[in-house]
Amino acid sequence: MKTALRRIGWALAAVAALVLLYQLWIFTLVLWWNHFNPSTTSFMDLRLDELQEKRPNIELRHDWVPYERISIHLKRAVIAAEDDSFIEHEGFDWEGIQRALEKNQRKGKAVAGGSTISQQLAKNLFLSPSRSYFRKAQEAVITVMIEAVWSKRRILEVYLNVVEWGTGIFGCEAAAQRYYGIPASRLGADQAARLAVMLPNPRKYEKQFGPRLAAHAARIRGRMGYAQVP
Repeated sequence: MKTALRRIGWALAAVAALVLLYQLWIFTLVLWWNHFNPSTTSFMDLRLDELQEKRPNIELRHDWVPYERISIHLKRAVIAAEDDSFIEHEGFDWEGIQRALEKNQRKGKAVAGGSTISQQLAKNLFLSPSRSYFRKAQEAVITVMIEAVWSKRRILEVYLNVVEWGTGIFGCEAAAQRYYGIPASRLGADQAARLAVMLPNPRKYEKQFGPRLAAHAARIRGRMGYAQVP
């Protein structure tokens, strides 16, 4: 009996050590990416694998641009659409989460998430689109790391450069070129609003940008002037 308990104890200690090492590895990357731009993300790798199953030679469209070369309209539009308290919170918008839970309860299904830009970035960099309690817990841990180390400006810069904006399209520069044939620095207010409302489901909305989404873009366009940008 003692031998079995000892083995269980060693096994649990080994698992705890592996979990700790994994968190240290993530934190090391968070520290590194505070000064150096990530060349790829977990989401990029997953999408590339999916695309290469059908077309082995396909490549992602992704070009990094520094923060100062991203249109102020796009910064405002994304904050207005995705996280209007971005400047104020420390990674989690508790009021937004409460509103999302209430909305989901009314609808009887998950129709709203309440994730902040910081949470979305944590997921994009390290995790997957799959939904589970473990993934949400890990997302929360990474969000705390990012908010502790990075400035709001850096968080928004990395987010705008790595977020998915269509099939094989990542980052605002590739998106601006794909949809409007211009660099991200030249995006106007209306163009930025349309790009921002695509973010919840970019691969769907690149094919179906209907009247309902256009109306949402118009609402975001009206709120952009109030968005606080780092």
